Amino acid sequence: MEQTLTKIVSAEKINQKIKRIAYEIAEDNYEETEIVIAGICKATEGYTFAELLYNELKKIVSTKLLLTHIELDKNDPGNSAVELNLTEEEIDNKVIIVVDDVANTGRTLLYAIKPLLSFSPKKIRNAVLVERKHKLFPVSPDYVGLSLSTTIHEHIKVILSDAENSGIYLS
Repeated sequence: MEQTLTKIVSAEKINQKIKRIAYEIAEDNYEETEIVIAGICKATEGYTFAELLYNELKKIVSTKLLLTHIELDKNDPGNSAVELNLTEEEIDNKVIIVVDDVANTGRTLLYAIKPLLSFSPKKIRNAVLVERKHKLFPVSPDYVGLSLSTTIHEHIKVILSDAENSGIYLS
Protein backbone atom coordinates (compact mmCIF):
# COMPACT_ATOMS: atom_id res chain seq x y z
CA MET A 1 0.00 0.00 0.00
CA GLU A 2 1.40 3.38 -1.04
CA GLN A 3 1.92 5.93 1.69
CA THR A 4 0.17 9.29 1.19
CA LEU A 5 2.21 12.32 2.17
CA THR A 6 0.64 15.70 2.85
CA LYS A 7 3.00 18.67 2.77
CA ILE A 8 2.42 20.76 5.89
CA VAL A 9 5.45 23.10 5.66
CA SER A 10 7.07 24.47 2.51
CA ALA A 11 10.79 24.82 1.82
CA GLU A 12 10.45 28.60 2.21
CA LYS A 13 8.92 28.24 5.68
CA ILE A 14 11.62 25.73 6.66
CA ASN A 15 14.29 28.25 5.72
CA GLN A 16 12.56 30.87 7.90
CA LYS A 17 12.49 28.41 10.82
CA ILE A 18 16.19 27.60 10.37
CA LYS A 19 17.06 31.32 10.40
CA ARG A 20 14.99 31.85 13.54
CA ILE A 21 16.68 28.92 15.30
CA ALA A 22 20.11 30.24 14.25
CA TYR A 23 19.30 33.63 15.78
CA GLU A 24 18.07 31.98 18.98
CA ILE A 25 21.31 30.02 19.25
CA ALA A 26 23.34 33.17 18.55
CA GLU A 27 21.46 35.14 21.22
CA ASP A 28 21.79 32.39 23.82
CA ASN A 29 25.52 31.99 23.17
CA TYR A 30 26.72 35.49 22.26
CA GLU A 31 29.58 35.38 24.79
CA GLU A 32 30.85 31.94 23.77
CA THR A 33 34.14 31.50 21.91
CA GLU A 34 33.13 28.25 20.19
CA ILE A 35 29.92 26.40 19.36
CA VAL A 36 29.84 22.80 18.16
CA ILE A 37 26.94 21.82 15.90
CA ALA A 38 26.57 18.02 16.08
CA GLY A 39 24.07 16.56 13.63
CA ILE A 40 22.68 13.11 14.30
CA CYS A 41 23.59 10.53 11.63
CA LYS A 42 25.48 11.97 8.67
CA ALA A 43 23.39 10.20 6.00
CA THR A 44 20.06 11.58 7.27
CA GLU A 45 17.94 14.71 7.12
CA GLY A 46 18.97 15.39 10.73
CA TYR A 47 22.52 16.04 9.59
CA THR A 48 21.30 18.03 6.58
CA PHE A 49 19.39 20.23 9.04
CA ALA A 50 22.62 20.61 11.06
CA GLU A 51 24.49 21.71 7.91
CA LEU A 52 21.81 24.28 7.04
CA LEU A 53 21.81 25.58 10.62
CA TYR A 54 25.63 25.77 10.64
CA ASN A 55 25.63 27.72 7.35
CA GLU A 56 23.05 30.16 8.70
CA LEU A 57 25.01 30.65 11.94
CA LYS A 58 28.17 31.40 9.94
CA LYS A 59 26.35 34.40 8.46
CA ILE A 60 25.42 35.94 11.81
CA VAL A 61 28.13 35.12 14.38
CA SER A 62 31.86 35.66 14.58
CA THR A 63 32.11 32.79 17.06
CA LYS A 64 34.19 29.81 15.97
CA LEU A 65 31.84 27.08 14.72
CA LEU A 66 32.53 23.38 14.33
CA LEU A 67 30.20 21.10 12.35
CA THR A 68 30.34 17.40 13.17
CA HIS A 69 28.09 14.37 13.49
CA ILE A 70 27.07 11.72 16.00
CA GLU A 71 26.41 8.25 14.60
CA LEU A 72 23.93 5.79 16.07
CA ASP A 73 21.07 3.57 14.95
CA LYS A 74 18.05 5.91 15.05
CA ASN A 75 15.68 2.91 15.03
CA ASP A 76 17.30 1.30 18.07
CA PRO A 77 19.63 3.82 19.73
CA GLY A 78 19.64 2.02 23.09
CA ASN A 79 21.21 -1.09 21.58
CA SER A 80 23.63 0.51 19.15
CA ALA A 81 27.10 1.91 19.49
CA VAL A 82 27.27 5.70 19.52
CA GLU A 83 30.20 7.16 17.63
CA LEU A 84 31.32 10.70 18.31
CA ASN A 85 33.33 12.46 15.65
CA LEU A 86 34.76 14.74 18.33
CA THR A 87 37.88 14.70 20.43
CA GLU A 88 37.88 15.43 24.14
CA GLU A 89 39.46 18.80 23.36
CA GLU A 90 36.61 19.65 20.97
CA ILE A 91 34.01 18.84 23.66
CA ASP A 92 35.51 20.09 26.92
CA ASN A 93 34.27 23.52 27.98
CA LYS A 94 32.41 23.96 24.66
CA VAL A 95 28.75 24.58 23.86
CA ILE A 96 27.40 21.53 22.04
CA ILE A 97 24.19 21.81 20.03
CA VAL A 98 22.86 18.32 19.19
CA VAL A 99 20.72 18.59 16.05
CA ASP A 100 18.09 16.27 14.56
CA ASP A 101 15.22 16.70 12.14
CA VAL A 102 12.36 15.26 14.25
CA ALA A 103 12.03 14.61 17.98
CA ASN A 104 9.42 11.93 18.62
CA THR A 105 9.93 10.13 21.91
CA GLY A 106 13.22 11.77 22.91
CA ARG A 107 15.06 8.44 22.75
CA THR A 108 17.47 9.32 19.91
CA LEU A 109 18.41 12.68 21.45
CA LEU A 110 18.95 11.05 24.85
CA TYR A 111 21.31 8.39 23.49
CA ALA A 112 23.12 10.94 21.31
CA ILE A 113 23.80 13.11 24.37
CA LYS A 114 24.84 10.27 26.69
CA PRO A 115 28.48 9.84 25.49
CA LEU A 116 29.04 13.61 25.65
CA LEU A 117 28.55 13.38 29.40
CA SER A 118 31.78 11.36 29.68
CA PHE A 119 33.57 14.63 28.96
CA SER A 120 33.13 18.14 30.34
CA PRO A 121 31.08 20.23 27.90
CA LYS A 122 30.18 23.72 29.07
CA LYS A 123 26.56 23.10 28.09
CA ILE A 124 24.54 20.85 25.82
CA ARG A 125 21.45 22.00 23.95
CA ASN A 126 19.15 20.31 21.44
CA ALA A 127 17.78 21.72 18.21
CA VAL A 128 15.08 20.01 16.15
CA LEU A 129 13.13 21.12 13.13
CA VAL A 130 9.97 19.31 14.29
CA GLU A 131 9.02 18.35 17.83
CA ARG A 132 6.22 15.86 18.34
CA LYS A 133 4.43 15.52 21.65
CA HIS A 134 5.06 11.80 22.25
CA LYS A 135 7.86 12.00 24.82
CA LEU A 136 8.83 8.78 26.56
CA PHE A 137 12.16 10.17 27.78
CA PRO A 138 12.84 13.42 29.67
CA VAL A 139 14.41 15.25 26.75
CA SER A 140 12.91 18.53 25.59
CA PRO A 141 14.50 20.35 22.66
CA ASP A 142 15.79 23.82 23.42
CA TYR A 143 15.39 25.11 19.86
CA VAL A 144 12.32 24.03 17.89
CA GLY A 145 11.19 24.98 14.41
CA LEU A 146 7.68 23.51 14.69
CA SER A 147 5.79 21.72 17.48
CA LEU A 148 3.10 19.29 16.38
CA SER A 149 0.52 17.35 18.32
CA THR A 150 -0.11 14.31 16.17
CA THR A 151 -1.57 10.91 16.77
CA ILE A 152 0.89 8.14 17.56
CA HIS A 153 0.01 6.52 14.21
CA GLU A 154 0.82 9.60 12.13
CA HIS A 155 4.36 10.03 10.87
CA ILE A 156 6.42 13.10 10.09
CA LYS A 157 8.82 13.04 7.16
CA VAL A 158 11.31 15.84 6.66
CA ILE A 159 12.96 16.30 3.28
CA LEU A 160 15.80 18.81 3.11
CA SER A 161 18.38 17.17 0.85
CA ASP A 162 16.10 17.11 -2.23
CA ALA A 163 15.44 20.74 -3.21
CA GLU A 164 12.57 19.81 -5.53
CA ASN A 165 10.63 18.02 -2.76
CA SER A 166 11.91 19.93 0.26
CA GLY A 167 9.31 20.24 2.99
CA ILE A 168 7.77 18.72 6.10
CA TYR A 169 5.19 16.04 5.39
CA LEU A 170 2.55 14.25 7.43
CA SER A 171 1.48 10.70 6.63
